[in-house]
Amino acid sequence: MSDPLDSASRPASPSRRGVLRAAAVVGGALSVPAGALSAGVTPAAAAPAATSATPPELPAGLPAYRTPYINWAGEITHAGLWACSPRTGQDIADLANWAHANGWRLRARGKAHNWSPLTITGPTESDQRVLLMDTTEHLTHMELTTPPAGAPGAVRAQTGVTLETLMAFLADHGLGVTNTPAPGELTLGGTLAIDAHGTSVPAVGETARPGHTYGTLSNLVLSLTAVVWDTARAEYVVRAFHRGSDEECEALATHIGRGLVVEAVLQAGEEIPLRCRSRIDLTADELFAAPGSALAARGNTFADFLDRSGRVEAIWFAFTDKPWLKVWSLSPERPATARTVYHPYNYPFSDSLPTPVARLAGRMLGEAAWYLAPEFGAAQYAVAATGLITTFATDLWGPSHNLQFYLRPTTLRETANGYAIMTRRADVQRVISEFAGYYGEQLKAWAAAGRFPVNGQVEIRVGGLDRPEESAAPGARPPLLSVVRPPVDHPEFDCAVWIDVLTQPTTPGAHEFYRDLERFLLRTFVGGYALTRVEWSKGWAYTDTAGWADQEVIGTTVPASYGRGQWSEAVGMLDRLDPHGVFGNTFTDQLVRV
Repeated sequence: MSDPLDSASRPASPSRRGVLRAAAVVGGALSVPAGALSAGVTPAAAAPAATSATPPELPAGLPAYRTPYINWAGEITHAGLWACSPRTGQDIADLANWAHANGWRLRARGKAHNWSPLTITGPTESDQRVLLMDTTEHLTHMELTTPPAGAPGAVRAQTGVTLETLMAFLADHGLGVTNTPAPGELTLGGTLAIDAHGTSVPAVGETARPGHTYGTLSNLVLSLTAVVWDTARAEYVVRAFHRGSDEECEALATHIGRGLVVEAVLQAGEEIPLRCRSRIDLTADELFAAPGSALAARGNTFADFLDRSGRVEAIWFAFTDKPWLKVWSLSPERPATARTVYHPYNYPFSDSLPTPVARLAGRMLGEAAWYLAPEFGAAQYAVAATGLITTFATDLWGPSHNLQFYLRPTTLRETANGYAIMTRRADVQRVISEFAGYYGEQLKAWAAAGRFPVNGQVEIRVGGLDRPEESAAPGARPPLLSVVRPPVDHPEFDCAVWIDVLTQPTTPGAHEFYRDLERFLLRTFVGGYALTRVEWSKGWAYTDTAGWADQEVIGTTVPASYGRGQWSEAVGMLDRLDPHGVFGNTFTDQLVRV
């Protein structure tokens, strides 16, 4: 039987004029940096506000300076907050004691690649005592350390280092990890705070590899060094916690902004190169077909590819019928047809927008021409489909991190909701099919009414759960607030379908559409054959006008998805580590409570 990934991956002849225009300019058109089109983010918005306020006198000789804050999609911004750049963990402990004594709150600031208000909540904090701490200037040291039995390697890294730098360091020593997010410019501290994930489960016949996990990066933690309150000394101190012996480690491994980790020791496994093949010819109907249907019988469903390779992602542009399918597979030797890559970010056509596509985006944003969403989606598909061929990117091979990192900061910045739907491997296709069916019908219904709330894409990945048996730390438990912490009442669940829908932040009706989609997910995947949890870093808790605003979801639905006892354990532990709320903001005050 032939490998379906060796089938012709040329796109069907585009029929829309927007597609043809986009395809015509893909290789040599003048490009516009996509980051410049982030909704609402302008040079003026990013400039520090003029202020006559006296800078705070910080301890340890740390100078305070004004800095703007802009999150990934430009939805959470501030013209100028006081900030500093701590050099050591002790500097942060000194800052915490200063903040406690003077009524300030501290927020770690890495690369600000986040959607949810876990760092700051917005410009309303302008008159509040909030100090940003830039971890990326000094807290970037890395070194190999002695691994425990069961792991080929371990690395000690400060939390201001970026994932791209960390993974390259590991690769230089023959080590790697199974899962990373698509952007490499994320700090280690930020990714651990929200248990960042990639996309992988075991392929059929694949055996687990020592030192690796199919879960999130938080499941690699062996120990953490954090700034915490010492009751006996009545002050904040720097303290190390070891997974499996110190219960606090599991709370800090995914602290969602209610802690401050200075350093982490992570396990690592043997580095094995990956092959990544792309297809852009399969229809969404076939890829997301219902189990048992005639389309599913063709053998080209998402679950079919998952069984063959274990590592799959679908990017489905709005109002198009053929997703961009990426399939990674373990490949110690380079296949004859694959092109070797020597660095990350191997899809240059997605790093910036060709001029016609940028003009469409500009019209949507500048002229409120949201009815162009179908043409914009078709143009994005054409850019991807043609770009894959013209850049020889349909079949790539190289070090794993070079193929896992593919999203640059210059890409088009959109808002995104995010959910993980835990289920059995046997039910993955059912979950994806039911989501895709609902999403597609809703998009059509809204368009028929002259409304276009989505102009970006759907992204679907599947990853493992944070299973303690994949940790080399004896006695390890899953991170307490990991989105993919295995639910105790569903031991049969062994994976999670990660889903997010992207659109421009100012798109009319987006919040309402997201609200309806969230309610569908929460009522459909409620704990029978699947269970929905929110993805901490993305958008959720929608009303018809705002995200992170539905108090029932924040206060009841989210804790219930973990189990009240488990949620209370995590919240109680984080409160004991920081009883004065120095590490937090008004949103985490609402969220991280019993």
